[in-house]
Amino acid sequence: MKQQHSQIFRTMLMVVMLFPAAAFAQSKVGTTAAQFLGNAIGPRAMAMGSAFVASNDDVTSIYWNPGAFVQANKSEFVFSNSDWLAGTKFRWFGLMLNFDSENAIGVTVTQLNYGEDDVTTVAMPDGTGEKWTAYDFAAGLSYSRRLTDKFSLGGTVKYVSQRIWNESASNVTFDLGLLFITDFNGMRLGMSMSNFGGDLTLDGKDLLHKLDATNAGSNQVLVGKLKTDAWPMPLLFRVGLAMDVVKNDMVRTTIAVDALRPNDNAESVNIGAELGWMDLVFVRGGYKSLISQESVFSKDLQQDGLSLGTGIKYGLKGLMSVEVNYAFTKFGLFGNLNTIAVSISF
Repeated sequence: MKQQHSQIFRTMLMVVMLFPAAAFAQSKVGTTAAQFLGNAIGPRAMAMGSAFVASNDDVTSIYWNPGAFVQANKSEFVFSNSDWLAGTKFRWFGLMLNFDSENAIGVTVTQLNYGEDDVTTVAMPDGTGEKWTAYDFAAGLSYSRRLTDKFSLGGTVKYVSQRIWNESASNVTFDLGLLFITDFNGMRLGMSMSNFGGDLTLDGKDLLHKLDATNAGSNQVLVGKLKTDAWPMPLLFRVGLAMDVVKNDMVRTTIAVDALRPNDNAESVNIGAELGWMDLVFVRGGYKSLISQESVFSKDLQQDGLSLGTGIKYGLKGLMSVEVNYAFTKFGLFGNLNTIAVSISF
């Protein structure tokens, strides 16, 4: 068993060390659909610079690494809300149920609401009296299993949908992840692949148009349909390390680093840290895209950056505790983001 753990650790560590070598490959920004699937989840992770793939004691780890949340040894529910870009609202619901020390399931719901606006035309630039809306939605079912006391893996199947007015697209994607706890001071090594699935193609009644089949243009019977292109999912690979450098009855200090390789953007590295006092009050900080193609060649292009946050946990009678977390994230030209979440453990 010890040799098996050693082999797993060496293989995963090699991937982590080789990953940054590809950090300056060609970027394919804006070439995938369902971009909301890449939005960071949870103020705790966001405050730590989104370096969270090797964390295993939070329900939001379902998003970052579905192979990790069985290690939490608890059940938990969370609701997270962000005032997102350009007045939009980004919300995430997560529930994990740990049945025993070896099996856990999770259910998640993600929603990005763009609000509504007036429908205008060339003939009626002030509005037709109608309203158009747009939103993104995803629902996932996850399973995580502990194979040994130090190694676990898991996966998520997600239904993904995007809609704008009368057009919509939907598909199914998959997430996979694993977590290994080393013998070196309990250092954790995590890996995940997110959003593996087919393409999205918008379809709806607004793509139907009447055709003029005669020179006089009097034929109002024939109907044509505009063709829309298919767009791939935002496939994302993450590898990361996390370790409690200080851990006693009073203080716990955790540091983390993640490397990311998306199929629609530049590779990057995130770092973060968390300081907890008596498992009651927490202070967090991090930096997203510390090393990336944009940060090296032009800081003006980089939108991600510094993040800060805090949290407080209050234990109730019995087995329940309530935790409130907040994150402040800088987002370049788009301003600052504020995220708050309330979670209940039982």
